[in-house]
Amino acid sequence: MTNLFGEPPETLLPEDPGAASLAAGDNPKNVAALHPDSADAWITLAEQALAEGLDLEGYAFARTGYHRSLDLLRRNGWKGHGPLPWAHLPNRPFLRSLAALADASERFGDAGEAQRCREFLHESSKEAYAELVAPKS
Repeated sequence: MTNLFGEPPETLLPEDPGAASLAAGDNPKNVAALHPDSADAWITLAEQALAEGLDLEGYAFARTGYHRSLDLLRRNGWKGHGPLPWAHLPNRPFLRSLAALADASERFGDAGEAQRCREFLHESSKEAYAELVAPKS
């Protein structure tokens, strides 16, 4: 079926290679070491670091999760834009990475980067934006 509005179809990522280990309670550092392509492990580390006030580490972990996710998105047909549904659980590490990058950038005083990440998040998934950003506003 052709989308008459010209928007690309939704991108649905495959299961993250570290998701089962994280769900089982494994240490995200160990999961990232065993599965360096696990965006879920990297964003979990980012969120933990930011919650502890470790802004530099949180930024670095979020940036790694973001780039790992971009690679995966491209391998799954994403062309740089289009919907990434929040309801599809494997999409969440990327969307959470955008929110964490925005938060970390803001902490460093990089308002431009924070705004770009939040716009990208909003364009990718309004649901994710509402869940991850809007309550903080």
